Amino acid sequence: MSVKFEKETVRDAPIPGGRRTDIAHEVGERLTGGKSQTGYLAAYLQQLQSNPLRTKMLTSGSLAALQELLASYIAKDISKHGHYFSSRVPKMAAYGAFVSAPLGHLLISILQRMFAGRTSLRAKILQILVSNLIISPIQNTVYLTSMAVIAGARTFHQVSATVRAGFLPVMKVSWVTSPLALAFAQKFLPEHTWVPFFNIIAFVIGTYINTHTKKKRLTALRKKASQKTNQSYL
Repeated sequence: MSVKFEKETVRDAPIPGGRRTDIAHEVGERLTGGKSQTGYLAAYLQQLQSNPLRTKMLTSGSLAALQELLASYIAKDISKHGHYFSSRVPKMAAYGAFVSAPLGHLLISILQRMFAGRTSLRAKILQILVSNLIISPIQNTVYLTSMAVIAGARTFHQVSATVRAGFLPVMKVSWVTSPLALAFAQKFLPEHTWVPFFNIIAFVIGTYINTHTKKKRLTALRKKASQKTNQSYL
């Protein structure tokens, strides 16, 4: 009887922090699906396989819009209406959904077909070189062109000037991050998840660059306003 009583006591005793552990476990189960494979991540991966382009368009559009909002918030770039939501947010969403995602889907699909079944170290290095020397320049040129149009460029000269000024700095970032991201994808990720993974990498880098650009623009505007104020007193 004493042994049975001790077992029941241990089973019924409250575990410190048990409720919070249960909540964390439930959240993890919903996100990943656990053993049941019914969580949000499992549903997303299933959509990637059954509707790859549509899922990538929704992902890229959402991330592009979120990037603009987050960069505006960090840089304190308030619109004329007094909030962080500007006309650039839906434009960035459209760029992500209708330009970036289809282009990435096409280029990554071509890259994967070129190296399908080739798992040697030489093939992986060659895949990284092709990505950096061919795919990244195409994507970055389209990105800079789209950003120029969203920023208000309307003539070929304005767009080309923006691309020329930003191409090398953006490529330097790509040459640092792209080999690491692609090597990680080659090692750990199934091929149908590559584009969303690269979208997340681009989201982080794009948010940093966008924030830095906004801060520089706001600093220049404040400096210009200060100079005008000083001139008015002379």
